[in-house]
Amino acid sequence: MAQAQARSGTAAGALDGRNLDLLMNVSLVVTAELGRTKMPVRDILKLAVGSVIELDRLASGPVDVLVNDKLVARGEVVSVDDNFGVRVQEIIDKPSA
Repeated sequence: MAQAQARSGTAAGALDGRNLDLLMNVSLVVTAELGRTKMPVRDILKLAVGSVIELDRLASGPVDVLVNDKLVARGEVVSVDDNFGVRVQEIIDKPSA
């Protein structure tokens, strides 16, 4: 038990200033999710160029920003040069588990 406590103390200490710098260049997957839907296989097989898939969100509503599949923020879709972007409007206090 004492060894486990000592290890956890060491792990906590590993995230101090200098060691935290080691993580600053680690890449994470960031996803902006417009919405979701469920479709039966028969409808998926009918999809063609020009098909429209209706999602569970309003067009004017916020999009979710996920980091490694965890919800961390919400925002609005914007245009950045020729690309889509998200302007963050809300930071989620407790990311989803």
